[in-house]
Order: sequence, then C-alpha cells, then structure tokens
Amino acid sequence: MGPSDFRRWRKSLNWTQKQAAEALGLKRRVLQYYEKGERDGKKVEVPKTVRLACYAISQGISDYSGPDPAD
Repeated sequence: MGPSDFRRWRKSLNWTQKQAAEALGLKRRVLQYYEKGERDGKKVEVPKTVRLACYAISQGISDYSGPDPAD
C-alpha cells in the first residue's frame, strides 16, 4: 500500500484525516506522513499493522476482542 493507495482508502470511506487517524489509533500527523510517503525528505512506508487495520475497517470490522470463548 503506497501513499496514494492509503489516501484513496481514506477517501473511499469519506473520512477526514482526523477521522481516519482516530479509527487507526494514530496521530493525524503520522497519517499525513503515510499519505505523503515521506517525512523530512525520508521515505515513510505504511506499516503492515496499519495496512491490515485498513483492510479490516474496509470489511466492516471496527474492533477485535479475541477469539470466541466458546471455541
């Protein structure tokens, strides 16, 4: 997931940067770095954990509290 993919994901949900940052548990500034793809001239990649969280949110999963105790 590159910077433009990350931005497209957020916009597909009609979320502001603030809303996306809150949903992902990030600071808004970090989200901006991911969308830009750099910080202070250095490349910034979207971490796997954030990419997975984006996918989960896209699938309607808002939180996960662990496996079902009945299993």
